[in-house]
Amino acid sequence: MAQLVVRNLESDLIHRLKQRAAEQGVSAEEEHRRILRRALFGPEEEFPDLKSLLIMPDVGEDEDFARLRQPPPDRDWS
Repeated sequence: MAQLVVRNLESDLIHRLKQRAAEQGVSAEEEHRRILRRALFGPEEEFPDLKSLLIMPDVGEDEDFARLRQPPPDRDWS
């Protein structure tokens, strides 16, 4: 993997990057990578494994996927 060094950044920018990373639960370096990916490739490229969800056809109604609520079977716990 290649490395990228960015110099002469304002301290406020660094602070906001670290704050944003902390909110996401990732390192500042990982958040920096995510920002670059989104800026250059778009949000769908950030998580390529989820791309299949974006091309899934929009079919069916919510009711088609509703869980049927049934009481648990009676069990003898003795």
